[in-house]
Amino acid sequence: MKDGFIVPPNHVNFQAKKLFGSVGRIIDGSIAYITLKGGGPLEQHTHEHNHLFIVVKGEAVVFAEDRKIIIHENESYLVKGSIPHSVWSNQDEETVMIGISVQ
Repeated sequence: MKDGFIVPPNHVNFQAKKLFGSVGRIIDGSIAYITLKGGGPLEQHTHEHNHLFIVVKGEAVVFAEDRKIIIHENESYLVKGSIPHSVWSNQDEETVMIGISVQ
């Protein structure tokens, strides 16, 4: 079984892992394919909504002000939109990430 995953009751050949709880109202969502040394804006930015990042494949790094947060495959991280931030691939392979904008 994958680390942190469970088999829910009455399920077979099925593993699940909760990625997040209540984070607010979903505005929109997208999927991103981040190539080698790729990522978001060259400079950190802010906006009114928050971002929930879910890494489906690979590994991403979030730079939030002076912090560096690593999001591993099958993990998520919520970034407050009011905090200057940017997101980049953190490995030598493609990273696949879902981004959900929430209020």
